[in-house]
Parts: sequence; structure tokens; C-alpha cells
Amino acid sequence: MAVMLTIIPIPAFEDNYIWLLHDGRHAVAVDAGDAEPLLDYLDEHGLRLLAVLDTHHHQDHIAGNDDLLARFPALPIYGSRHIATVNRPVGGGDIVSFAELDLHLQVLDTPGHTADHLTYYGANSLFCGDALFTCGCGKLFEGTPAQAYASLQKFAVLADETQVCCAHEYTLENIRFARLVEPDNALLAEREIRDTQTRARNLPTLPATLALEKSTNPFLCCDDPSVAAAASRYAGHPLNSPVEVFAALRTWRNTF
Repeated sequence: MAVMLTIIPIPAFEDNYIWLLHDGRHAVAVDAGDAEPLLDYLDEHGLRLLAVLDTHHHQDHIAGNDDLLARFPALPIYGSRHIATVNRPVGGGDIVSFAELDLHLQVLDTPGHTADHLTYYGANSLFCGDALFTCGCGKLFEGTPAQAYASLQKFAVLADETQVCCAHEYTLENIRFARLVEPDNALLAEREIRDTQTRARNLPTLPATLALEKSTNPFLCCDDPSVAAAASRYAGHPLNSPVEVFAALRTWRNTF
């Protein structure tokens, strides 16, 4: 019998989410930037933490690892070998499995936001850290536009029903930028209304389906003529490839 998984975002800091996958007994966490809310949830629900998965080395994603290891010294922490608290280094092409949850996650190399950014894909969900945001994408602190665009293309080919589980509640701000790019996108206008109402109830806008991202996230639509035209107008000259469109959008978003 297949294990029934619950996948939830646990709020941390001002706008971070720690993702938790559990079956009512065992749990796996993604990006434990703050141990306290995660431990509170585990204790309240009587869950045993099997492992932590890190997407990248920024402190708001890994700072909780030390406290978790202090409480659970044998806790496996998966991620880039460049993260000091990682004791199970992984990279693109690896599979991370947890028999207790009947869970198998594919590891994708997704550089751009950072050089060593990883994404975990499985259980119909994409744990993409800061590589892809709902209606946006992460700043390029270490990678190039070509790398980031290639990373997003790895997501674009996945099934439409895939749940996008990113690490920040940036949806409304990202939508406001996306509407500058595509003011006539009716699906985007509908999304703004729906997600504004969701946040007014203090609920997360996540996860979102990849189908919704493909139709409203300009960073996944760099080959769309209307998106390319808007980016070209911003750049002040014609852009000749989706990578150039992506680069212009990212620069535009940085100053938004």
C-alpha cells in the first residue's frame, strides 16, 4: 500500500518556508533555516525527523542545521558538499530515498541563484529553494543568466500538475512585476485576485502548480512573443534569444 504523504510549508523568519513531508510518523524537512518552528511542529505532531535536505548555502536555508544536529547527532543532512553541516553530499543525477515514506527524490543541479543550488523532485513536488519562485525566480548571486535559464528549463519540461514548493512567500510582489511585463494576461490578473485574498487570510500562496507557473511566470515564458517584446522595450533594443530575454527580465526585476 502506498504511503499517504502530507506536504506542508512551515513559516520561518519573515517570509521563509521550511517544507515538511510526513506520513503522521516520519518526516523529512527541506531548508531548515530555523530549527525552532520545525522542532515545535515535530514535537506537537509526534513526528520522527528522518533527514534534512538543503537546496543551497544561504543562512536562511541552513542555519537551523546546527541546532538539529545538537538534538539529533546522527541526523542525515543532504545537500552540496560545500555546506559544512551536510553529511550526505549529493549532486545532480542522484536519488535520495526514504523507505519509511516510500519516497524517492531526484536531485537536479540548478545553478543560478548560487553556483551549487540543488532542487529535489519527487512525490509530484518540486522543492526548488530559491531557483524558482511562484511568479518569479531568485536573484543571480553567483550564477549566470544562461545557467539560471537552463535550470528553469529543467522545471519547464516537468508535468503540469507538479507542485512548486519554493522557499519564500514572494508571490504578490512577483505578480506585481509580472503584470508590468504582461498587463493583458488574464490568468495573471485572476491569480493576483486569488492570491491577494489568500494572503489576506494569512495563508500561504504555496504550493502552486507548474501549469500555473508556465502561464503566469514571465521567467518561464522567455520564448513568448509578448514577454520578449516587453523585455526588449525595457532593454532598449531587440533581444535575440530566450536567454537574453531572461537576463533583461532579471535585471528589470532587480530594480523593481
